Amino acid sequence: MKLIKAFTYALRGVYTFFSSDPNGKLELCFAIIAIATGFVLHISNTEWIAVLLCTAMVISLEMINASIEKLCDMVEPNFHTTIKSIKDIAAGAVLVSAVVSLIIGLIIFLPKIFEQLN
Repeated sequence: MKLIKAFTYALRGVYTFFSSDPNGKLELCFAIIAIATGFVLHISNTEWIAVLLCTAMVISLEMINASIEKLCDMVEPNFHTTIKSIKDIAAGAVLVSAVVSLIIGLIIFLPKIFEQLN
């Protein structure tokens, strides 16, 4: 029963994130585009693993970032330099994962797209 409750809470958290966070909605769109492109271009199993891991990494880090921001805002609603640093570092983690994911996506998809064009 505890496992079912934990799973329910986690699903509620995923739903809350995607339904209320603008960055979450944007990243969900990018994830859908990447996955659809993978199907269209018939990427290999290894490429699927990379695409899915990148997708999960970016979305998970954005969820953690959103949680950190909410917690920081609750703890200190006014501007505070330490809170700003915490938020900037968390956002930076998302940025790093997104840039690496974009590079991996280009490595996987660009050759297949150019192959289709020829």
